[in-house]
Amino acid sequence: MPSTRTPKDTFLALVRGICEASPDLPELYAENTSVVHPFDPLKRPQLVGREALRRHFAAMKGTPTIRLEPTNIQVHETADPEVIVAEFSYAGHVIESGQAVSYPCIFVMRVRNGEIVESRDYVDHVGSAAARGMLSDLMDKIRQTRLPSSTEAG
Repeated sequence: MPSTRTPKDTFLALVRGICEASPDLPELYAENTSVVHPFDPLKRPQLVGREALRRHFAAMKGTPTIRLEPTNIQVHETADPEVIVAEFSYAGHVIESGQAVSYPCIFVMRVRNGEIVESRDYVDHVGSAAARGMLSDLMDKIRQTRLPSSTEAG
């Protein structure tokens, strides 16, 4: 039975669920969903299928405790009733230090019957890593994956 949840409702459930670390996040996605992060500095492959999203969200656990909420939300409807463009920021603070954090995002989503069937998530990955105290780790991984080794150079 088709869901009455609109694309905007689905987007709002997603970003709020991410902030709450909801275990139900994968259920917002279609079984055969496709999610890409075009600005991911590590160029990881797209996430295909609900199970890939389940693993993706599970991997986010164990990072420093951060309290976030989606702010400055602007949802733009398009000529295609299934597609929205959502501009927003995640903002909040690190629990342990109280340090304020914020980073912008844009999601371009196709939602059918209340489920995300495809999404392009343009996230400030550097800002996100900095907010989580993981910027140094991200930079190390970028060096390892994107720069030629000394044996390849020269």
